[in-house]
Amino acid sequence: MSAGIATGDVVWTPPADVLTTTRVGLFVSWLREHRGVDVGDHESLWRWSVTDLEGFWSAVWDFFEVTEHGRRTGVLVDRAMPGARWFPGSLLNYAEHAVRGAGADDRTVAVHARSQTRPDMELTWGDLRDQVARARRVLADLGVGAGDRVAGYLPNTPEALVAFLAAAGLGAVWTTCAVEFGPRSVVDRFGQVEPVVLLVAGGYRYGGKDVDRRTEIEAIRTALPSVRHVIDIEYGEWRVPGSLSWPALLGAADGGGPDVVPVPFDHPLFVVFSSGTTGRPKAIVHGHGGILLEHLKNHALSWDLGPGDTLLWYTTTAWMMWNALASALLVGCAVVTIDGDPASPDLGWQWRLAEETGATMMGASPGFVMACRSAGLDLSGLDLRLRTIGSAGAPLPPEGYAWINDQLGPRVHLNVGSGGTDVCSGIVQNNRLLPVRAGMISGRALAVDAHAFDEEGREVIGVPGELVITAPMPSMPVGLWGDVDGSRLRETYFAHYPGIWRHGDWIVFHSDGSCVVTGRSDATLNRGGVRLGTAEFYRVVEELPEVADSLVVHLEDPAGGNGELLLFVVPRAPARLDDELVGTIRVALRTALSPRHVPDRMVEVPAVPRNLTGKKLELPVKRIMQGADPGEVVSRDALADPDALDAFVRLRQAEQVAR
Repeated sequence: MSAGIATGDVVWTPPADVLTTTRVGLFVSWLREHRGVDVGDHESLWRWSVTDLEGFWSAVWDFFEVTEHGRRTGVLVDRAMPGARWFPGSLLNYAEHAVRGAGADDRTVAVHARSQTRPDMELTWGDLRDQVARARRVLADLGVGAGDRVAGYLPNTPEALVAFLAAAGLGAVWTTCAVEFGPRSVVDRFGQVEPVVLLVAGGYRYGGKDVDRRTEIEAIRTALPSVRHVIDIEYGEWRVPGSLSWPALLGAADGGGPDVVPVPFDHPLFVVFSSGTTGRPKAIVHGHGGILLEHLKNHALSWDLGPGDTLLWYTTTAWMMWNALASALLVGCAVVTIDGDPASPDLGWQWRLAEETGATMMGASPGFVMACRSAGLDLSGLDLRLRTIGSAGAPLPPEGYAWINDQLGPRVHLNVGSGGTDVCSGIVQNNRLLPVRAGMISGRALAVDAHAFDEEGREVIGVPGELVITAPMPSMPVGLWGDVDGSRLRETYFAHYPGIWRHGDWIVFHSDGSCVVTGRSDATLNRGGVRLGTAEFYRVVEELPEVADSLVVHLEDPAGGNGELLLFVVPRAPARLDDELVGTIRVALRTALSPRHVPDRMVEVPAVPRNLTGKKLELPVKRIMQGADPGEVVSRDALADPDALDAFVRLRQAEQVAR
């Protein structure tokens, strides 16, 4: 299968019985019976979903039996972006639906927890419901109410899931950071939302290494005066001084309540953060109703998940995929929470875990897939129940599609998509009504009116353009935290094309709706599932007195490895980039951000290239280091210092000669 495979080759086709054996097929039948809507393929279903937004989203509401406590007066009152108003008058709660689990039986497993810090464990749906009820009591007794913020500095564990659902049940607002983030990264995020309760893990084990985070927790607590209570989940051997005990609080709590609080459709559910590429991370606010409906649609109609399924997707709590993992509960699907090194003891570990937990869908990043392929991993000896492999976060080469097909066979559907934190879902992705084409994303997500625009706002087909969304989605942000007048939201998403969402990706759409995402206009660093922006990087490096300026780029490895993280440093005279300064920078980055963001190589340069407005030109430098012609990358007329690129060009030329 791998030999000769090319972009666009079909590697999977919908089976003949797709309309009777899949969740999206059942939805199509339901539409015909209950709404008189006759659509038999993805194109007609997508076309109807974006043409009749009110009809589509009210159908999702009714098909999934959303519990309504209010009295909604409409579906989409105002289509303007920003400012679209969904389901006015409705009262609901995301957590009520997640804990209900589409009616899952108390005795069935809801959470498979796997960790390198403590023994494996499971929670049944009965356990989950009991713990969430007790946790609601704990938080309420600590004074947490609707609108208060509850934060987790936590690994991906059941405690994080329980705390999130408990906070949401009270109408409080949840937010989280991965426990490997340094204090500055955490405070830059949590400081914006001012949490009143902070849940923490005092340490963790990553592979074979013990990591104590108690010093970092103390620094975070000191920098967040809003925090009234710090709660230690008592993970592993580390105990946080001066904190409350989560196990003790749950054990003493009344499992009978308080009741879930119904909230308006756009009431804040959680805050997720952008990478911080162009400044302080944006605090993106998502609402109960928008996330509930969007994830019901995505998880069932695209991912084909429902009762009896299990979702395994390695993620840290810093990535929106953690929120998406939690939402599998909405459709009655069990989840696997994983904490630790995803490649320890070897690349086959996650596949063996999929076998052990009976996972029916597994997330496999493009880097992970290509690394497994390069390592010659053979999955033939495993008894896997997998029906779907999900992949996101970067483009997957055609060879990755072929490897999945070779290893898992035509029965397994490869669902590659692209979306983001901003909508907390997919914008373009596969579903089982679409063929799978190597190296491509099969189509647009349902009810997402996505297109490629040129600079003048004209739709383009077959050539790269800006990814835009021309009609509202329920899961577009309620707002950005602290952006009282909405000006930052408008500037972020709607300034370039007024009234139209500009996502920030470059994409090529083809006439059949299939597409290829070719990159982003920012320079987000992404290694090992931890996403941090370059602006955060610079705030650490350039505070050092020996550093005048810096620029960082990540050169991806086509074979699926970590790639190479390059830091270019302009020393402050009389300093030089000697071994001592290299060591100082490494320690600063490891401490403030994460070990995965320590550069592989540092190079001294005389100047950092900037445009005329002072913006660092990371992408042109990256492309030069990847071998692009400097004259095609950027016009020297656009540079504040036309000679600033010379050092990078010479370095690349020297490397090519050395090879």
